[in-house]
Amino acid sequence: MLAKTPPMGWNSWNTFGVEINDKIIRETADAMVDLGYLDVGYNYLVIDDCWSEMQRDAQGRLVADRNKFPEGMKATADYVHEKGLKFGMYSCAGVRTCAGYPSSYGHEFEDARQFASWGVDFLKYDFCNFPSSGNGKNAYYTMSLALKATNREILFSPCQWGTDTPGRWMKSVGAHMYRSTGDIVDNFESFKNIAVSQIPDLCESSQGCFNDMDMLIVGMYGKGHVGLEGCNDEEYKTHFALWCLFGSPLIMGGDIRHLSETSRLLLQNKELLAINQDEECRPPQLVCDQMNQYSFVKHMSNNEFILAYFNFNDKESEVQLTFTIAGLPYYSGFGFEMVDIFTHEEIGIKYDYYNPVLPPHGCKLYRARLKRYE
Repeated sequence: MLAKTPPMGWNSWNTFGVEINDKIIRETADAMVDLGYLDVGYNYLVIDDCWSEMQRDAQGRLVADRNKFPEGMKATADYVHEKGLKFGMYSCAGVRTCAGYPSSYGHEFEDARQFASWGVDFLKYDFCNFPSSGNGKNAYYTMSLALKATNREILFSPCQWGTDTPGRWMKSVGAHMYRSTGDIVDNFESFKNIAVSQIPDLCESSQGCFNDMDMLIVGMYGKGHVGLEGCNDEEYKTHFALWCLFGSPLIMGGDIRHLSETSRLLLQNKELLAINQDEECRPPQLVCDQMNQYSFVKHMSNNEFILAYFNFNDKESEVQLTFTIAGLPYYSGFGFEMVDIFTHEEIGIKYDYYNPVLPPHGCKLYRARLKRYE
């Protein structure tokens, strides 16, 4: 089954934009293996927009840019596969891609065959330059069928930006993940606004089809194609924790060849990845939403829970989580036995509530089990 849990990997757009080439892809594939990313589950390497020539060939086929990919896209894909990774590419439902390159409107079946012949395992499918006379939903139906017709297992990743309520119909189309937001950029306000906007739609994500909140910006520090002022390490920790908690696909966007050790360790944090990759794939329950502070409880497999706290204020704040709102009143005779996910500190058994103090733009997450009063 494709996408039994949220897909994980890397995408070229956030860092490189139009400046993508075979050398960068091969070096990134090496880094994904040599630096331990593949070992913890990041297995898709995806080339985004700007990979092709500006015109199709005489037979109407897409052609990889001869300067960027001099040996052709099949050679690049073969190298990625030889490293034990899966290879992903980009196209668009419109007549041109977002950057103005040839796109798949009216070419869905021939393009799908082309992608399959190159060994593509993942297709990101954007929505720019779509004709006003067309039917947006039908365009995604068509490409989904075209991919199925290749008889190759290709993960389908529509990028429809949250327009037309995609969570209500993308799974029925055959999508394995779908973009539900506008593009992320490398600052705190961007990832915070994306996360808050998705709280009402957390239930629209499950095994086989996941709500994609866009690529990760961890470790960019203001560099790259979507780099602005960047984030600090506390903010990147909050960003990554939110994506893990909400069950979003984890598609890295930083230049993993050169990430800081702090960023690498965060992206490879097995406790956080276990939250994202939990086999039950349950969305978290919002418990508290007040004064730019949020707390959640997430049901996990093996009768465990995640208690998560986020402070989006610019100053240190106490964040509340009252257990009775999550279904655990004091009179039940049970509390939560809690362990800090980042520090592994044993907090002990807490009853009624637990309200930690968080730094500005910070978070706390705890793994918990139900324990009866002593």
